[in-house]
Order: sequence, then structure tokens, then C-alpha cells
Amino acid sequence: MQTFFQKLKIAFTDRTIRNRILFIFGALIVFRLLASIPIPGVDQTVLEQFFSNNQFLGLLNIFSGGGLANLSIVMLGVGPFITASIIMQLMTVMSPAVKSMNTEEGEAGKAKFTQYSRMLTLPLAVLQGFGFLTLLQSQGVLVGLSTFDFILNIILIVSGSILLMWIGELVTEYGIGNGVSIIIFAGIVATLPSTASQLFFSYDPSQLPLYLGFGLIALAVIYAVVIMTEAERPVPVTYSKESRGGSTYGKSASYLPMRLNQAGVIPIIFALSIILFPQMILNILTAFNLPWVADANTVVTDFLNNQWAYGATYFILVILFTFFYTAVTFDPDNVAKNLQRSGGFIPGIRPGAQTSEYLGNLVTRLTLVGALFLGFVAVLPVGMQIATGITALAIGGTAILIVVQVVLDLIRRLDAQVSMRE
Repeated sequence: MQTFFQKLKIAFTDRTIRNRILFIFGALIVFRLLASIPIPGVDQTVLEQFFSNNQFLGLLNIFSGGGLANLSIVMLGVGPFITASIIMQLMTVMSPAVKSMNTEEGEAGKAKFTQYSRMLTLPLAVLQGFGFLTLLQSQGVLVGLSTFDFILNIILIVSGSILLMWIGELVTEYGIGNGVSIIIFAGIVATLPSTASQLFFSYDPSQLPLYLGFGLIALAVIYAVVIMTEAERPVPVTYSKESRGGSTYGKSASYLPMRLNQAGVIPIIFALSIILFPQMILNILTAFNLPWVADANTVVTDFLNNQWAYGATYFILVILFTFFYTAVTFDPDNVAKNLQRSGGFIPGIRPGAQTSEYLGNLVTRLTLVGALFLGFVAVLPVGMQIATGITALAIGGTAILIVVQVVLDLIRRLDAQVSMRE
């Protein structure tokens, strides 16, 4: 505990770290101000009724950072940017040129990769904005809008989404942690007071054991997420003798940390984006009055309301995206080459191809355990929802998982900043 308080003191006394923390707070204040500005033509009464009966919008509200609940100018949130990032990550698998740009061309290649993601965000934001406004207008949530007003609203929410993407990138560059994840985290935390007030006013003494059970399960899940996120397998690495400046240095030992869950919260965000994507496309197609769209919309809605089908799909997608994102971010061949170039080797394993194969098998086994755990935690609230019939649990469980992962990532990055200053 003394070390923790010492590092906390350093974080607030060191000017650079303090400025980074203050920048995050300033960016989040701007974000919450933007999230409180509604677009024109909103019928609040109809919006509350429509929102309370639609689990799809509840899940989507997580990605908007809470901006969708009152149809603010940032109602799309960082959703279009996340979708663009998923498409670009998938392109790394299908296109060797895109993969080389992201992994082998250094910082210039990564900057170009990010620029393509930004460019793709704009058309996706236009499509999503058009689809949502069309859906909301057909449900009577938006009233009295002319064609000009409708186009103006699209421009407003697309601009809000691009602005939020820019704020997220500024937080990543000048703050601490991933800006997009922090914006989602801030939106979830901002809804806690209203959720607590609803629980307080709807409290039923006869359901006290149920509430206590939910609280204990939530604490156990948070504890398990912390343990599994921090768990790692140290791979011993030995560096052979080398001569530098006329001096010979002997062998030195170190280790390569292999995390059980290297993907963090990204698989959850990607999986939910894929689940929600068909509904977004159908919302766009609704404006063209195609005869098959209504039937397809019914099928997708029934799927989202079928907790067994939704939970199984969610579980599988979380596992697949955990493996996918780990494969994108951790390349055993590159790690093996870097070790060989620096004169390092794993005891008992030959440098080169054997080291790459060993690391590949190891990361596969570790990722399998991490992916199964992440998938189980992700669908646990859905199982509780099936058992109890309380629809808010699925949304709340996903929110808890994202919040815990983002907080752990922030603590880890802050600790790294403090250690570097020391």
C-alpha cells in the first residue's frame, strides 16, 4: 500500500503526468457537454417509451457513451470509428499490403493505417445517421421535420461523431490510455446516478435476497476479471555474451511476459458491433420501402430478443475476436526475429523457426483460456437474465466488463508512466 500511495503522489506532483490526467478530465467534460445537447425535433416522452422497450438501443447507447439516450449531437458516439477499425483489422487478414502497412512499415505505416480508418469513418457515420434518423422518424420520436431539417440533423450527428473520434485520439496522444475506450467508459459511468435512482425508487423489500445475490455476483465477476486480466506467463529469455566498446558482457537473464488476455476489452466491443451491425443496415434500408426489409427486420429483432441465440452468438464472437485481435497484435515470427537479432534465446528452444513455433503454440493455449473466460463473463448476465427475467442485466453486465477492463488498463498505463519518471 505504501508503494501505491508513493506512486499516486508522484503522479500528482509530476507536472507531465498531472497534465495528462487533467487533459483527460477536460476532454471528458467537453464530451459530456456535447452529450447533453439534443438534436432538433425530439419528442422526449415518445423517446423514453421507445428507449425503455428496446434492448438494441440500450446496447447501442453503450457505444455512444450515453449520448443516444437523449438523441444528442454525439448520439452515434464512436460507433462508426469502431466499425471502421474492425473493417481495417479484417483487411489485414485479407490483404497482405494492408497487413504490411500496419505491422512492418513502422510508425509511418501505422499512421497511414489509422488515416484510412478515419476516412472510412465518415461514410459509415453518414449511413448510420441516416438509418437511425429514419427509424426514429418512423416511430414518432422525431416529429415536424422537413427534408432540410432531416439533412441538417444528419450533418449534426455525423459532425458530432467525427468530433468525438478526434477527441478520443487527442486523449490517446496527450492523455493516458486508449481515448475511445475512455469515452465509452465515461458514458457508462455517467449513467450510474440515474440507474441508482431507479433502483432506489423501485426497491421492493421482498426482492432483497435477489439484489444481494446480484451484488455478490458482480463483486465476484469484478475480482475474477482483475485476476485474469493481470495474469501472465513469464517466458525465460537468456542473452548470450556480446562485445561492445572493447568490453565483453556476460550472459544475462530476463523474461518475456505473455498475458492471458492480451486483447483486453476490444473483443467485447468488436463482438457487440458485429451483433448490432445487421440492425443498423436494416434501419438504413427501411427508408427505401423494400418489401423484404420488414421481414428481415422481424427476424433480426426476434434473434436479439431470443436470449439463447443471442447469448450463444455473443459467446462465439467474443472467443473469435479474442483470437483474431491477439493474432493481429502479437506476431510470433517478429518476436522470434527480434530475439535472435538481440542475441536472446529461450532456454531449450533453438532460435528462429523453433522459437516462433513455441511462442505460437504458447500464445494459442493462453488465448484459449483467456477467450473462454472472457466469453463466459460476457454471457453470464444473459444467463442471469434468462433465469430472472430482468432485461437490464445483459446491458449492465457488458457495461461492468468494459468499465473494469478500462480501469485496469488506465492503472497499468499510469503505473508505467510513474515508473518511467522514477
